[in-house]
Amino acid sequence: MNKKDLVNHITEQADINKEQATAAVNAIVESITGALADGDDVSLVGFGTFKVTHRAAREGRNPKTGEAIQIAASKSPTFKAGKELKAQVNL
Repeated sequence: MNKKDLVNHITEQADINKEQATAAVNAIVESITGALADGDDVSLVGFGTFKVTHRAAREGRNPKTGEAIQIAASKSPTFKAGKELKAQVNL
């Protein structure tokens, strides 16, 4: 399911028009993105939790030349599924 499919599904389920459904999806994505950018976690009970994990700087290897390179520290968004979501997926 892509964003367009999700908007269409919400349109049917919530009995709203496409513009309203698109605005709702965009608002959710922007809210989660903004919270993660601010360093906050987003927890949707039963669905899951979005967090930012920190990766330390490390040394890696260029696979083509074998030369050692420095990989900079970074942040990465992660998602951990909630109990109810796991149960629904494993039916």
